[in-house]
Amino acid sequence: MQDYIFEIQLKVRDYECDIQGIVNNAVYQGYLEHARHEYLQSKLISFKELTAKGILLMVSRIEMDFKRSLTSRDTFQVKLRMERQGVKLVFFEDIFRLTDQALCLKAKVEVIAKINDKLTRGEIFDTLNLEF
Repeated sequence: MQDYIFEIQLKVRDYECDIQGIVNNAVYQGYLEHARHEYLQSKLISFKELTAKGILLMVSRIEMDFKRSLTSRDTFQVKLRMERQGVKLVFFEDIFRLTDQALCLKAKVEVIAKINDKLTRGEIFDTLNLEF
């Protein structure tokens, strides 16, 4: 079992499904991003304030392993945990359908930071009050 530090419940909207009636693969990135942003907001971290200070947190790589499809009106949870790996902050995010607790997606999202347009060594992640 994973040691998740945050989870959020969401619901599939009809327009997120493709002609096959399943959630389009690109939509999953939106779910993952929303969960990361909600987690950061729960830690009182504002992208607007960071940007005003010249600090940009950016995705540098995403790996997604699709396990089962979500369909219209499914409710699901995105659960995440994080690790610091060198210059990167790595989010491990899993999506579970609530009706049967089926694992639908496993993702690894690598985030880097730039300060005043220069790549950092990740030291900013240590100052953001995050749980590793």
